[in-house]
Amino acid sequence: MTRLLHRSIHHPPRRAVAAAGIRFTDADGNSYIDASGGAAVSCLGHGHPDVIAALHDQLDRLAYAHTGFFTTDVAEALADRLIATAPEGLSHVHLVSGGSEAVEAALKMARQYFTEIGQPQRRHIIARRQSYHGNTLGALAAGGNEWRRAQFKPLLMQAHHIAPCFAYREQRDGESDAAYAARAAGELEEKILELGPDSVAAFVAEPVVGATAGAVPPVADYFQRIRTICDKYGVLLILDEVMCGMGRTGHMYACAADGIAPDLLTIAKGLGGGYQPVGAVLLGQRIFDAFAGGSGFFQHGHTYMGHPMAAAAGLAVQDVIARDNLLANVQTMGARLRDGLQAAFGQHSHVGDIRGRGLFQAIELVADRDSKAPFAPERKLHAKIKAEAMARGLMVYPMGGTIDGVRGDHVLLAPPFIVTESDIAEITGRLAEAVGAALS
Repeated sequence: MTRLLHRSIHHPPRRAVAAAGIRFTDADGNSYIDASGGAAVSCLGHGHPDVIAALHDQLDRLAYAHTGFFTTDVAEALADRLIATAPEGLSHVHLVSGGSEAVEAALKMARQYFTEIGQPQRRHIIARRQSYHGNTLGALAAGGNEWRRAQFKPLLMQAHHIAPCFAYREQRDGESDAAYAARAAGELEEKILELGPDSVAAFVAEPVVGATAGAVPPVADYFQRIRTICDKYGVLLILDEVMCGMGRTGHMYACAADGIAPDLLTIAKGLGGGYQPVGAVLLGQRIFDAFAGGSGFFQHGHTYMGHPMAAAAGLAVQDVIARDNLLANVQTMGARLRDGLQAAFGQHSHVGDIRGRGLFQAIELVADRDSKAPFAPERKLHAKIKAEAMARGLMVYPMGGTIDGVRGDHVLLAPPFIVTESDIAEITGRLAEAVGAALS
């Protein structure tokens, strides 16, 4: 009997009792390798002594201060740290409690920006199909995860969706990466012109698509083209790095690999590494100046925004990543992970694609490699793989609906940045066994 409303009412989860490094222990004494960081959250693993010490220190000093009355040294320090390494033009930080809150705030910032500068007609939000931007109503409306959206559609604000840049599924035979990037990005311009160039407020996208489609990176100069289109029509570019950011792809900010800077950027998950719930929106100087020169405030807020304990966790995680040069390890171990997946699944008759960046990788399962036909959704292959992996002491992040919200299965991997070469070998070996068992 449980009084908790779990994610699955009829299948309550195992009870975790301890975690250290990249491993969990459950109430029965079983050990599990955390090869997904939960949901790409635990970038430093579990029980990191430096983060725990920072939290103890902050708790002794000050646990909570409402931002309607005070700011705190630790929140100011975290904002300074984030901006010091942020993409060009981002100048200020709005601290919240998680990714959905961050996206919700970014959407409202975009709307308020245009009201402040005298363009209140700009109201439309454009995003991409097979994306995920959070579970609050605004973030859910912007997202393109059809399974999550379906029953709540009557409550959602209007948003518009274009095709993702999903080479494995949408690039045509014989089409070059450059041509495909131009075609996919061109959908944004077409949608802006359809809606009216002076009526669109923002375009929202994940630099590397996360859980909905499985670590899907863009091709060629796709995001540079997106940036150019947004600039051409005065549309704000919101990049959602809640899952793929904060070092996960080998860059502190994932968009660095694409050579662009957004107007608004959302982060969470790896920001606090799971030690506290924390997220943030980074906003550009021109947006801040519009607020400062207009109403003088951002008309939005939450009780726990800028929470000192959450800020302390975020700052400590940033300190460890910098001190231990963990971004280099993400790049090195990311290459090892890709090699391990290629060795295990490169010739597998039911693995159609291996993709991702850094320690953010995925495999896509198919019934037939030549046609790329997916398995029947009723088979729930992703759920079977998760169960078989757990039975082998491995935590991975599978998902169904990879193609369109209904069809397709993939498995996402996002191990902590402290992962070693021997850990990678163990992860890929156990995953190969789990996939084999689920397919048998």
